[in-house]
Amino acid sequence: QVQLVESGGGLVQPGGSLRLSCAASGSIFRIYGMGWFRQAPGKDREFVATINWSGGYTYYADSVKGRFTISRDNAKNTVDLLINSLKPEDTAVYYCHMTADGTAYWGQGTQVTVSS
Repeated sequence: QVQLVESGGGLVQPGGSLRLSCAASGSIFRIYGMGWFRQAPGKDREFVATINWSGGYTYYADSVKGRFTISRDNAKNTVDLLINSLKPEDTAVYYCHMTADGTAYWGQGTQVTVSS
């Protein structure tokens, strides 16, 4: 059974930084890409960032471009999201997403709260 487990969320002041991590485990033959989505209270889940597993190609939502950095470790099947210059509007549950072996997988989510 394939699992995605996120970590690294928490409460941070505006302007602060966080690093979210997501580890994939289980019977995985080939990962095509991993990424992050987020869902703020009362809003739909939205795309944040993604990284292609083979070439490392990255793509970001306009709202996070320049502040968020996604990276991967192919050997460990992990993806990180470094979040800088956090804003209150970044408050959300952040979900890890993976496309592997023709299937999409989701993690349980990790809460990020930006507040003074």
